[in-house]
Amino acid sequence: MPGPRKARSDAEANRRRLLAAAVTAMYREGRAVPLATIAAEAGVGVGTLYRSYPDRDALLRALEHRAYGLLNDLLDDIEREGLSGLDAIARYLTGSLAMSDQLVLPLRGAPPLVTPPAIEARESINRRLEAFLAAGRADGGIRAPVNATDLIAFCSLVTHPLPHGPDGEHLARRQIAVFLNGLATGGPVEVPAPPVTRADVERAFRRHA
Repeated sequence: MPGPRKARSDAEANRRRLLAAAVTAMYREGRAVPLATIAAEAGVGVGTLYRSYPDRDALLRALEHRAYGLLNDLLDDIEREGLSGLDAIARYLTGSLAMSDQLVLPLRGAPPLVTPPAIEARESINRRLEAFLAAGRADGGIRAPVNATDLIAFCSLVTHPLPHGPDGEHLARRQIAVFLNGLATGGPVEVPAPPVTRADVERAFRRHA
């Protein structure tokens, strides 16, 4: 008995390392990064990768499930904090931004999963965001006629790094603040300074040229 349990434990540890290495490598090099590179960064052989994920699509499917888990974990934390509706949405957007490099999802280019677990995970995220919006309307903090799909679409856009833009995280935080101001009844939500100007964009373009 100890032998099989250890084998299963080792296999699960390898899968976790492979998924962590995969998101890092794909964030750095794109979805087409060689699977051998991912295996090497995880510290395992290519054969070990293929035993868990027989092809790139299988790996991407696993990464998508992992991303849904991360987002639902974030929502768990937010629900425990007992925030107002608007503050809960702000926390979701900034929390998603903080782990944006981990989010391999269909709206960010991953192959869409239509399996029952994936649909259930998406429904959970949607349902909980709708609850935040309803709470915000009930407490008077939200006035905009938006739904959970609007939040998810905006989150996908704002957490997608600009390939040649200036200080992506700062710019994203400003866009989140602007978006929250659009939701808020009383506003304004403070927009992080300093502003990002055309000159900043041109300097960034020159760095990447």
